[in-house]
Amino acid sequence: MRQMKPRHVACPTCGAQVVWLPESTFRPFCSARCKGIDLGAWASEQYRVAGQEDTLLAEETVEPPLRQ
Repeated sequence: MRQMKPRHVACPTCGAQVVWLPESTFRPFCSARCKGIDLGAWASEQYRVAGQEDTLLAEETVEPPLRQ
């Protein structure tokens, strides 16, 4: 049986090479530090997922004009 070489990926945060194995605890990140930096970026809304605004939700949040 032929041994396959483990796959290497770049850490999304710092670019370091990470071996893609079950033993690589933080994969695809190289460390807990890089994983935390990425989580913090999501929490502070530095990353966003593109999408359309929900018009129904937008209509519900608009307050009606005041009557005089």
